[in-house]
Amino acid sequence: ATGVATFETLAPSWAKWHKDHLSFARLVAILDDIVVGFAALSPVSQRKVYRGVAEVSIYIATNQRGKGVGKMLLNQLIQDSEDNNIWMLQASIFPENPASVALHESCGFRIVGKRKKIGKRLGKWYDNLLLERRSKKIGI
Repeated sequence: ATGVATFETLAPSWAKWHKDHLSFARLVAILDDIVVGFAALSPVSQRKVYRGVAEVSIYIATNQRGKGVGKMLLNQLIQDSEDNNIWMLQASIFPENPASVALHESCGFRIVGKRKKIGKRLGKWYDNLLLERRSKKIGI
């Protein structure tokens, strides 16, 4: 685990999380009655022109990484996004998290840029890699 998956340092309330994420794309992976991962989509903008673009959030329990949980969740998220007319998915990933970059690339994402010192977390500036995946079904 890198310890760097998000700029957030506190978990949001359910009300805030619910408001910020698309209702059709919320997945949870459960193994032996224990949550081992989740994935969700949030809109990138309120502007109508970007209604088919969404941002991926995916988190996998440390002891489940490398076991296919992330790939299963991300592939299902891609399917759910296309079923709901999303033509572009994007992900912002810390360079310190190469496993997440590799997961996204294995599901068809590509790195389109690096945003230098885009935000601070616990007093330290961090870069973000911007990855995107264009649907092969929607908006072609």
